[in-house]
Amino acid sequence: MADPKGFLTTGREVAQTRPAGERVKDWNEVYVPGSLLPIISKQAGRCMDCGIPFCHNGCPLGNLIPEWNDYAYREDWSAASERLHATNNFPEFTGRLCPAPCESACVLGINQPAVTIKNVEVSIIDKAWDSGDVTPQPPERLSGKTVAVIGSGPAGLAAAQQLTRAGHTVAVYERADRIGGLLRYGIPEFKMEKSHINRRIEQMRAEGTKFRTETEIGRDIDAAKLRRRYDAVVIAAGATVSRDLPVPGRELNGVHYAMEYLPLANKVQEGDLTVSPITAEGKHVVVIGGGDTGADCVGTAHRQGALSVTQLEIMPRPGEERNTNQPWPTFPMLYKVTSAHEEGGERVYSVSTTHFEGDEDGNVQALHLVEVAFKDGKLEQKPGTERVIPAQLVTLAMGFTGTDQANGLVQQFGLELDARGNIARDEDYATNVGGVFVAGDAGRGQSLIVWAIAEGRSAARGVDRFLTGASALPAPIRPTDRSLTV
Repeated sequence: MADPKGFLTTGREVAQTRPAGERVKDWNEVYVPGSLLPIISKQAGRCMDCGIPFCHNGCPLGNLIPEWNDYAYREDWSAASERLHATNNFPEFTGRLCPAPCESACVLGINQPAVTIKNVEVSIIDKAWDSGDVTPQPPERLSGKTVAVIGSGPAGLAAAQQLTRAGHTVAVYERADRIGGLLRYGIPEFKMEKSHINRRIEQMRAEGTKFRTETEIGRDIDAAKLRRRYDAVVIAAGATVSRDLPVPGRELNGVHYAMEYLPLANKVQEGDLTVSPITAEGKHVVVIGGGDTGADCVGTAHRQGALSVTQLEIMPRPGEERNTNQPWPTFPMLYKVTSAHEEGGERVYSVSTTHFEGDEDGNVQALHLVEVAFKDGKLEQKPGTERVIPAQLVTLAMGFTGTDQANGLVQQFGLELDARGNIARDEDYATNVGGVFVAGDAGRGQSLIVWAIAEGRSAARGVDRFLTGASALPAPIRPTDRSLTV
């Protein structure tokens, strides 16, 4: 193991963030560059190398966390990178964006602050890139089989890289103008700079993966024709249908889905736009939804110069400690202060929007809300708690309801859906249509990036077996596996 007494002698330290007043003036990542490396070896030494490492159970990828912690403690960065990549195609993505269910399952976390697994992970991969340890891994020989991957989010990219390395000729189709899916246009630059995506794309190109942007299957190319063109197809189109809020005033100008708002801010950073057509500058902003996407809207509004930012959540405020009904090693619902929340704004819990109010020109000006509480398992409004808050920009960040069916992809393939509206699949991630597989949120429903990568890797094994009759590719999860909860 690393340091046998590390968890006793070393306290938890996390990545240092730049001052809030400084970082809201730019779009760079919020962390102080290089601040982790001086402390990360000792932090890795806090790993107990426990007999049953429950961090493995918390992580759907099955990351070999005690092993790369040990290498990081010894500053053997090359070996640490090899162990990290053994289970994860893109640790720089998860190390920045994953909420780290592995840390919630850390054995040390039973009665002490957990090991900073996420910080160790990102330190290893950043060091690996800097040292030249991340190189293309093209296949030794080609199989002669072709695969189309629809969607270039984490699930699609993971499936494509695995299948390319297995020797198949893979083309990734993306309807946006750049590769990356929600990683590209749903994640703000201050959470993950897009250079991290760009260099992975270049690695994949060097391995042989082909990319086709601005091509939407179902609209630009008929899905049935695509199936005839390729030996197999992987659908990794995500769950991109945003949950709506059907209340009076929803049609007013200035009320937008989060995924209408966030991509435009990213396009400004890409140089495509000078100013976003939907901007928070000089406006009172209300974000409806208390999750990570809502926090992304909060941080974006700060950087655009909002007059005020208010985030609304219909559920009660979570506690700062585990509830007894969410015991270790489950992933608990805790009060979380993200970097965006550190930068300002107000968070209001246990409230529901009743309607929006507009001006004579049809622009939203105010939001009417009421306090709510659970009674007999149902949310009920509290009489006399109605109030109005100013709102010239409202973003709806309430999650997603399923994969896009309006573009014709589901119908043209003739795919069956499950009871939740996701694309149905069997144990090999195969759909009811021969040679068509599904991975990621399109089959699982809205989930975490770490689950998407795990699904992409697992679906790749199913495709490889379909094409060749056998496969040595890993499959870390089954389609029916779910997060460790109670």
